[in-house]
Amino acid sequence: MTTTVVIGAGPGLGMSIAHRFGREGHTVALISRNGARHPGYLASLASAGVEATSHTADVRDRDALLRALDEITTRHGAIDVAYYGPGAADPSARPAPITETDVPGTKEAMSWVYPAIDTVGAVLPGMLERGDGGLLFAGGLSSVVPMPLIGNLAISAAALRNYAVTLNAALADKGVYAGTLTIGGLIERGDIHRMVTSDSDGLGGMTVRTLDPDELADAAWDLYTKRDRAEATFNALA
Repeated sequence: MTTTVVIGAGPGLGMSIAHRFGREGHTVALISRNGARHPGYLASLASAGVEATSHTADVRDRDALLRALDEITTRHGAIDVAYYGPGAADPSARPAPITETDVPGTKEAMSWVYPAIDTVGAVLPGMLERGDGGLLFAGGLSSVVPMPLIGNLAISAAALRNYAVTLNAALADKGVYAGTLTIGGLIERGDIHRMVTSDSDGLGGMTVRTLDPDELADAAWDLYTKRDRAEATFNALA
């Protein structure tokens, strides 16, 4: 049995990742902070023939995250693939521009990077022992394209991307893959997409280009299986 854990499972990309890897025969374990959504997620996966469990944890609560990963290991055995892509706690919050970014704001943004490191710390030793595994991350395009209005989020996005590609280099000859999806644009079906598109007046007639989460999930699968590059970049903003 091959197990994929989806950390930050949501209605957009997280669930597309779950379905994509589940379609390949992986058992899926979902982790997100909103347990009320989990029955619907599990029903969707079950209808597609995917075996799945759900576990409630806010990734910024280190003890809760590590406890969820322990529960998954106890129930399913070794974690073979870990995908890390939690969304913002408050999708409507707007960051201060980079010229106004301060240390407290930067620490807050970086609080989304530390759980990725905790996740790797929990699952990588077993992967190295088995000589196989996958570590996948999802981050923002501001990690490679200057976006001053993103402010502190650009700093954390760059940190997460650098962590992923550096892991890729470190693990290249050890049988374990690490890679990242670098994403610029609204992901369809996700919470931010729903919030933005529901406020048609706020868009002022502007056309918002979107990204299909199923296509992003296909790219994640290709990264994991082909292992020929550390990153796939998507830019719907250009």
